[in-house]
Amino acid sequence: MIKARIASAEGGPERRRGERIPVDIDARLRELGMEGTEAKILNLSEHGFMAETSAHFEVDARIWLLLPGRDRASAVVRWIEGDRLGAEFAEPMPVEGPKEEPPAA
Repeated sequence: MIKARIASAEGGPERRRGERIPVDIDARLRELGMEGTEAKILNLSEHGFMAETSAHFEVDARIWLLLPGRDRASAVVRWIEGDRLGAEFAEPMPVEGPKEEPPAA
């Protein structure tokens, strides 16, 4: 007999807590205690990000995200698919979306 617990997904399969902003940012990812590696950040929210990298990470690994011009941010890898990964920040990180141009007068 196999005993299992199925977690209910509040709000359906979409579990994101914030709007993801599409970006194209060259950054670095570094697992705690390891060398850093290059990555491309594909989307970003105050709660997490998706990155593309050739480096190998494990789900639940604690990593640092190093963005140009910002302090490093601690995160936990939540999923991996091919050369992409999704991570959740340990603490929310404020991000700004694209600024809209004011209407022409």
